[in-house]
Formats: sequence, structure tokens, C-alpha cells
Amino acid sequence: MKRISALIVDDSSVMRKIVERSLRQAGVFVATVLQASNGVEALELIRENPVDLIVSDINMPVMDGLEFVRQLREQQLGNGAPVVMITTEGSESNVVEAISNGARAYIRKPFTTEQVKERILPLLER
Repeated sequence: MKRISALIVDDSSVMRKIVERSLRQAGVFVATVLQASNGVEALELIRENPVDLIVSDINMPVMDGLEFVRQLREQQLGNGAPVVMITTEGSESNVVEAISNGARAYIRKPFTTEQVKERILPLLER
């Protein structure tokens, strides 16, 4: 597997670090990690930096993950990088909405490294 560039979007800096660590532990060869605390920051970063993977929380201030995914598609940003949403247990309708707007997978919080491996590695091998 090649080394990739990942964008991690979450309003919690601790959660962004947990996601980054989980990616590495799952065997994703992350060369570059970009971080944003909301969808607006993420869109700004992605306009200037090509990425191979986007992992985004759903619940964030300023612009949530659902609007972020919609904007990615509308603005044709991300160069087809798979988007994986991170969600809490009770937001099934949000997951459905995210998938219908272009997200390729989701991971429920709290998550394990094994779940990250199962959901993300197949997306990167395509």
C-alpha cells in the first residue's frame, strides 16, 4: 500500500489525534495528516492540498460533517478521495444522509483499530 495523505476533520483535537493513531495502528501508511476543526476549515485545506482519504466527524460547530460532504460534492473537491464519517451511536439518519451525499463508509464512536482497518483499508486498496 502506498503512503497517503489524510484529512481528519473533528472539533476535538484529542479525537483527531485518536483517529490519526488508529489509522497508523490499522496499517494505513499515512505520510501527511491535515487537520481541521470544522467543515469550513476542511474545505479551505482541501482546496490547496490533495488528499487520499478524508475522515470526518458529523457533529461539529460552524459547518457539520453532513454539510461538509455536500459541499465537497457540490464544489467537486477532494479528487474522489473516500470520505469516512465518524458518528455517535444514535445518529442513523445522519449516516444515511452522509452516504447519500457521497461518504463511502462510517465508523461509530467509540471505535477500535480493528473497525478502522475493516472500514478504511478496503477503500484505499481500490
